Amino acid sequence: VQPAVAKEWKAATGNTILQGYGLTETSPAAIVCRVDSEFTGTIGLPIPSTEVMIAGEDGNPLPAGQVGEICIKGPQVMEGYWQRPAETAEVMFPGGWLRTGDIGRMDDNGYFYIEDRKKDMILVSGFNVYPNEIENVVVELDGVLEAAAIGVPDERSGEAVKIFVVRKDSSVTEQQILDHCRKNLTGYKRPRLVEFRDELPKTNVGKILRRALRD
Repeated sequence: VQPAVAKEWKAATGNTILQGYGLTETSPAAIVCRVDSEFTGTIGLPIPSTEVMIAGEDGNPLPAGQVGEICIKGPQVMEGYWQRPAETAEVMFPGGWLRTGDIGRMDDNGYFYIEDRKKDMILVSGFNVYPNEIENVVVELDGVLEAAAIGVPDERSGEAVKIFVVRKDSSVTEQQILDHCRKNLTGYKRPRLVEFRDELPKTNVGKILRRALRD
């Protein structure tokens, strides 16, 4: 949930949005927030009997604060995909660990945060850029309803950030968006391109389909 959405929801309803995390492969819950907590962007703590680690490319755990792939082990984790051994081998570590394909981090208190989907990561001049961070900044600008960031080929940096924007105020300009990003994002994370859309492609449950924007 974007911080701007959580803030607007709290103002409108007086209630706090609490996040949780899971996949079909984890039946589905794995990490949840405490019911007495406030919105901080965390997805929470592992549920009982569940282990969660942030793993590097080699599959070994990373220390608190470092970004890597969220991996889960527990009684609710699948044994594998039915009659699909090759696909199973791609996502399961020895010992029952599931590679989720989501990039995240753990703080010093054991709370987990999602950065983005691994396949959606943008590589700019060798630096990892996570679309969620760009989108969260852009939707904080008054007059912006939704935003989606993708990577596009760039001769100089390998990839560059392109942002698709749905406006709720048609007077919002490309320059306003670029100026806002310049104030709130490190140089290599700033969008180079802005495209306005009337709507963004979404799944049946309302998730933005970045892959449709890349096609």
